[in-house]
Amino acid sequence: MGDYPTAPLLRAGSPEEAGVSSAEVLRFVEDLQKSGIENHSYMVLRSGRVAAEAFHEPFAPDLPHPMYSVSKTVTAIAVGFAIDEGLFTLQTRLLDLFPEYMPKSPDDPLWELTIFHLVAMQSGKEANFLDPKEKGDWVARFFASGWEGRPGRWKYVNENIYMLCAAIHRVTGASVTQFLTPRLYRPLGIQTPFWETDENGVEAGGWGLWLRTEDLAKIMLCYQQGGVFQGEQVIPAFWAKAAPQKQTDNSSSKGADTSAGYGFGLWRCKGEAHAYRADGLFSQFGIVFEEYDAVLVMTNAALDEQAVLDCIWRHFPKAFQEKTVEKSPPVPPELLEEAYPLDVVPVGIRSRMEERLEQSVIHVKRRRSLNLIHFPPSILPIAATYLKRDKAGNFDQILFAFSVDKCAMTWTEGDETNTVSCGMDGHQRYGKIVLGGISYTVCASAAWLDERTLEVWIRPLETVAKRTLRFHFDRLRVHIRPGSAPTIRELAGEMAMMATRLLHFRPFVAVSKFFLRLFYPFLEPHMHGILVPRELIDTVKYKKKQVEAALAAREERKQAEK
Repeated sequence: MGDYPTAPLLRAGSPEEAGVSSAEVLRFVEDLQKSGIENHSYMVLRSGRVAAEAFHEPFAPDLPHPMYSVSKTVTAIAVGFAIDEGLFTLQTRLLDLFPEYMPKSPDDPLWELTIFHLVAMQSGKEANFLDPKEKGDWVARFFASGWEGRPGRWKYVNENIYMLCAAIHRVTGASVTQFLTPRLYRPLGIQTPFWETDENGVEAGGWGLWLRTEDLAKIMLCYQQGGVFQGEQVIPAFWAKAAPQKQTDNSSSKGADTSAGYGFGLWRCKGEAHAYRADGLFSQFGIVFEEYDAVLVMTNAALDEQAVLDCIWRHFPKAFQEKTVEKSPPVPPELLEEAYPLDVVPVGIRSRMEERLEQSVIHVKRRRSLNLIHFPPSILPIAATYLKRDKAGNFDQILFAFSVDKCAMTWTEGDETNTVSCGMDGHQRYGKIVLGGISYTVCASAAWLDERTLEVWIRPLETVAKRTLRFHFDRLRVHIRPGSAPTIRELAGEMAMMATRLLHFRPFVAVSKFFLRLFYPFLEPHMHGILVPRELIDTVKYKKKQVEAALAAREERKQAEK
């Protein structure tokens, strides 16, 4: 974290004071709810002041949120700083920075590839959005990857933006985070954020950045004001002007707001012609309304980004029109400020199985085949992160401890052991876990659905998803049925649609969905385990006879004690 002031944005006394219709904002929030869109936070700014905001429990103002492809917007700003300081130009060839990869053929497209092509998504490289991001030399993999066509052709490729981070690292010897801290984060009062890196400390670039909602609001406000923040030129003026402009014709893309033009890490909007946005997976948005001196920032867990944008266009910029403000009476502040919980926590029965569970360990049968396809099941939702190969794996030991109003679940996953406290009284419990070397804040709850079925809900707050684990106990056997929200099927369907937009080949959707249906059982399989007495936990192999003998001995001790 930064050791410098992190002053908050100015707040208006009311939405109307800033020229925003509180009634329209309320209709917007109600529209999100009716549309089934899971909104985590929103912030509306006008004339440099926050006019309206809300954070929906368990999300909070001081909690960083995954930005996904909004990370590209921040990487692009770093490119603007590098150009402004003469480290390279938009016309600098990538090979000039990485001469060790010079090709043998004089006709190789690499000779043409420039910084401009990377930041404007015109590299001509093939999209590798399904490529697992395990440890390895990402730079070498980029240079060795295939070509869709020669540089100059639109194609949304994550690795383009990673190479920009690698370029900055090459010319400065510093990470992009280190590079941006004195130039962007400190002037805006943003605590130095976490950003996933490769094994060499180079940021992922196109993803992996976590920001608070207000942090993103500051960045977009700075753009909206021509790169100026609180009277200081922060983002270079030339970049603040050029980045939002249409630099690439992406009209071949499928979808209204994904075909209106692409700048440098920013998208033009079709739903509102005089608007541009930072855009991240699961509908993370920072939108600048150029004609209205206004900004809208949102964090969500919504797969259908166009549905969220359509909802936005139904209420914005309408909410900024002064005549609307005058005609609509203000909404009581408590209606706008009231945060509704996203998770309903049930109160279940209490089962006699609790005593037995506390004396046992659930030993889960490992699914080694899943590790081979780089998609092992995890306690965390798969939407959390996919950067590190060792982030997760088959979890093999699970322990429970129960008290009056909660239970604690402890599990071993890879080389890490974590414990989450789960509320059983209708309220969630909060805690910390570490997985793949990354720290997460989690909230969790649990409930007995019947005498032999226990369900656990875990939400890592630095992700967009929630994990469900249903345990069914059948004598010694344990059946574990995992689930996620968004579901694996929803995620797979979205990946198919994403591929279609990238490949411009509509039949691919049907083909990919067919194969994905075949792989659903492998992506999120049901797991099986056995209840093992804790005194046998160090045994290398658990045999049924050993378990039954230990249970019999335990029962004899109980009888003797009586």
